[in-house]
Amino acid sequence: MRRYLLSALLLAAFVALWQLVASLPGVDDLTLASPAETARAIGRDRSLLASNMWVTLEEVLLGLAIAVALGAGSAILMHLFRPLREAAYPLLVASQAIPVVVLAPLFVLAFDYGIGPKLAIVALICFFPVTVNVLDGLRSVEPELLKLMRSLGASRLSTLVRVELPSALPFFFSGLRVAATVSVIGAVFGEWAGADKGLGRLVLLGNNQLQTARVYAGVVILTLIAVALFALVTLAERAAVPWRRGGTAG
Repeated sequence: MRRYLLSALLLAAFVALWQLVASLPGVDDLTLASPAETARAIGRDRSLLASNMWVTLEEVLLGLAIAVALGAGSAILMHLFRPLREAAYPLLVASQAIPVVVLAPLFVLAFDYGIGPKLAIVALICFFPVTVNVLDGLRSVEPELLKLMRSLGASRLSTLVRVELPSALPFFFSGLRVAATVSVIGAVFGEWAGADKGLGRLVLLGNNQLQTARVYAGVVILTLIAVALFALVTLAERAAVPWRRGGTAG
């Protein structure tokens, strides 16, 4: 409760500072919308914002699901086959040096202007934290446990299922928290590259049309989506990994 109270106080201080800066005589309304103007824009354009929010949320959830399936599967394969890990891991790290803004138009050309490019971009951004954390979790098992499983005659698959995957769960959720947060960024980049719906497109259009309050309203909703996804992953971790409630991994 104390932690939540401190977070609320910090948020209130930030909003107050935002309102103060926006109220300064030299600050143009076209440059910075105040919290009050942003709140009015949310109320005034709630139907427009809500319809575009569901589009973006669908892109985020589907792209995140693809990243989890591919990332966890790739991590397990790299863990089981060392030559694959040695060959693929450097490429995985190098892939993070490629700016998403460069790849986004290429995905649009490859998948057209439907939902495909957005899912590909979200999955690409989320793939790395999921894969790396799951792989680290699989390799974090204490050697004594592995020796014990071998002494009991357990097969490689049995050791993976009974020991290594449970040990990797806290790491998986750590990666998933990061992925859930940045997935919103991926969806926005995808909509900027080419879309006719979504909060990213709405923010871009609002910026071009000098509708600053609507831009800030869209950004606030995108932030709330990211925070909500982070909180949902945290709750899922507490349910799936109750023995780790006192700490985090990763």
